[in-house]
Amino acid sequence: MIRALLLLACLAALCPGRVAAHALEPGFLELVPVGSADWQVTWRKPQVNGAPMPIDARLPAHCTPRQGGAPRFDGYGFVAAWTATCPGGIAGGTIAIEGLAETRTDVLVRYALAPEGAPQVARLTASETAFTIPPPMGPGAVFASYFGLGVDHILQGLDHLLFVFALLLLIRDARRLIGAVTAFTVAHSLSLGAASLGWIVVPAPPVEAIVALSIMVLAAELAQPPGQGLRLTERYPWSVAFAFGLLHGLGFARALLDLGLPEGDVPLALVSFNLGVEAGQLIFIAAILGAGTVLSRVLDGRPILPPGSPRLRFSAYAIGTIAAYWMIGRIVVFVA
Repeated sequence: MIRALLLLACLAALCPGRVAAHALEPGFLELVPVGSADWQVTWRKPQVNGAPMPIDARLPAHCTPRQGGAPRFDGYGFVAAWTATCPGGIAGGTIAIEGLAETRTDVLVRYALAPEGAPQVARLTASETAFTIPPPMGPGAVFASYFGLGVDHILQGLDHLLFVFALLLLIRDARRLIGAVTAFTVAHSLSLGAASLGWIVVPAPPVEAIVALSIMVLAAELAQPPGQGLRLTERYPWSVAFAFGLLHGLGFARALLDLGLPEGDVPLALVSFNLGVEAGQLIFIAAILGAGTVLSRVLDGRPILPPGSPRLRFSAYAIGTIAAYWMIGRIVVFVA
């Protein structure tokens, strides 16, 4: 049964459109005031299989025009930009994302009510596709929006979750596991912050390819037969997790840079997004450990994937195959 489930997971990951492991990145709508009644609008749609996601942003009814022209591809998504005139301002108006209810993605809306006003943010989802622009709000809205985006990003990022899963299978000692997870967290928090603030500039495709390679490294260690001594990750769990965490943090930063950081609230947005990533990671770890405990009890206390077992080696090959497919696809993106 376990082998069948792992095989199904492997086949699902090899389906077209999942090479990037983040196929459904959030959309982004920004309204920057440039006068008493004019707003510069930027609307970014995620790409799905090389085409723009079938969603459209619609501004409040009194704005002209309410929608932009045909979007252009900028290497990461499809972007449309235009100037909208909204007599009387945008407060009290409704912004809607048409087609969002049929997707599994979110849209971050960033706006300011006046040129001297602080930017505000709102997050639209498939269950809440429109919102009415309220009067100026405090930093709570920024925290809630970016925290939610961080949680969603990690839980939708199959590559990052697969790395954490492989780490859980490799390190069975509780103290070493806590240390490795902590080192991974500290490392990707540092690189996420540095890249988001522009201190480190690294192209996204190579980073994503190396992230897939990091999963392959753990899979190769998992596949080693027993009796060959401690593996590298078991000997130096904190060092390995820290090194790979730096790479994964650069991948997290790419999503945050695509969305943009609110002017005047950069530290708060950065901390909120990172806390959301950590919360999502802890939710995933708790779910895996909880599921393992329940299954072990069903099997009369026997471990699900004991070290050296055929089931563990099969899991390692499945993880390595998925990661290799991702890595090849990502290399093709920046080599072709």
